[in-house]
Amino acid sequence: MAVAIAEAPFHVLAVDDSVLDRKLIERLLKTSSFQVTTVDSGTKALEFLGLHDEDASISSVHADQLDVEVNVNLIITDYCMPGMTGYDLLKKIKESSSFRDIPVVIMSSENIPSRINRCLEEGANEFFLKPVRLSDMSKLKPHIMKSRCKEHCHQDEDLLSNSETNPTNNSSSSSDTITISSSNPMDNSSGDTISSSNPTDNSSGDSSNIRKRKAADDEILTKTSRPNHNC
Repeated sequence: MAVAIAEAPFHVLAVDDSVLDRKLIERLLKTSSFQVTTVDSGTKALEFLGLHDEDASISSVHADQLDVEVNVNLIITDYCMPGMTGYDLLKKIKESSSFRDIPVVIMSSENIPSRINRCLEEGANEFFLKPVRLSDMSKLKPHIMKSRCKEHCHQDEDLLSNSETNPTNNSSSSSDTITISSSNPMDNSSGDTISSSNPTDNSSGDSSNIRKRKAADDEILTKTSRPNHNC
């Protein structure tokens, strides 16, 4: 009986300093079957990703599962935040070798074309105007799937590079063969040959004996057939 294995939901890190906006985006993401982690600043987002100071505490980070391994598939952040803006957070993520392929979506309540273009040029995948709607959530998954394909391509390139720089020694070891040969495999057969020095000697001797017996018989016959004058 086949057992279907459920796929783990995509994990989204939502960043917004507004409690209301943060709750709204969290509810929309969960409704769209995303796993959600929310933080209230760009600094805490970097802490959660492990890109901030190692001694910094992330105790204020609110997560659905605190013991879950950090494996973020997408980051959605507000643009206007005190301290570190959404644009600054975007730049930090794109400068990271570990997270540069993660899709980043910027949200803002202000429709300023220059701001939107600057974020998109820096590597943002989408720019949502607030209030964010449920229909906007359908635009996130294609970016995640594209990011995963890109990540797999990078992994294949790394494996190919490693295999070229560190070739295996199997080919050289497999070519080593051990040959065992006999020094003189034909010694027995060549030494076991027995030949007759003169195979016709017996037959010639027999012919000579026959001729001698025939001559003796002829001589006896001649003597017996000669007339006897003494009678």
